[in-house]
Amino acid sequence: MNISNSEDRIRDIHQDLVDVYGEQDWQSGDDGVRQLLITILSQNVADENTARAAENLFNDFKNYKEIEESSLESLADSINPAGLPETKAERIQRTLKALREQGSSESYSVKFLGSMKDSEAQAWLEEIKGIGPKTASVLLNFHFDADVMPVDTHVERLAKRFRLIPFSASNEKAHKLLNKSVPHEIKNSFHMLLIEHGKNNCTARNPTCGETKLKKYCSYYQKVKTGDLEPEEYPEKA
Repeated sequence: MNISNSEDRIRDIHQDLVDVYGEQDWQSGDDGVRQLLITILSQNVADENTARAAENLFNDFKNYKEIEESSLESLADSINPAGLPETKAERIQRTLKALREQGSSESYSVKFLGSMKDSEAQAWLEEIKGIGPKTASVLLNFHFDADVMPVDTHVERLAKRFRLIPFSASNEKAHKLLNKSVPHEIKNSFHMLLIEHGKNNCTARNPTCGETKLKKYCSYYQKVKTGDLEPEEYPEKA
């Protein structure tokens, strides 16, 4: 497969996504710690379950100190709708501890990350066990407008089908390649739009390729169109 990731082509894909789904730019608001905890909850789970777990979390505990100091069992029970509750509870408490110890006033803040280079801030976050490139990138891009591209399963799948990255690329490699090729000013929007298209049309199996103008970019649609593949033969991660 030939990679085609020129800036002009990426901007064309972005504009066609906007034409189909509308503008999708989104920022996280003032509380970066809250955004980071919600992003941890969102790992490998549907949006509605993330929302339920987040609502429980911020209703059950008065503040971040209470979350950090609660028993693991109590925290896991609160965030159970997000799945992997014990694992995510450990990640949340580990993250809060790291943020508190980084500051000088025993408070919880991500503000210090804004004074770092993007690569340094990303590296600091990824030092926390359970925070990978996607979770770190969501916080940095959405909260600080950093020049980083979050790559979840939808974004990775579509980037491969649209020939922006090789099919063989790992998630870590996908982050590096898309960080480099996607212009800063559309990273946030492009991320959100690819997720929207991945949920609505370009699904892992049986995608409805022919229903949008995006089919012209998709290598797998072209194979189906020429009879080389049946729609149900789409690989799970391609």
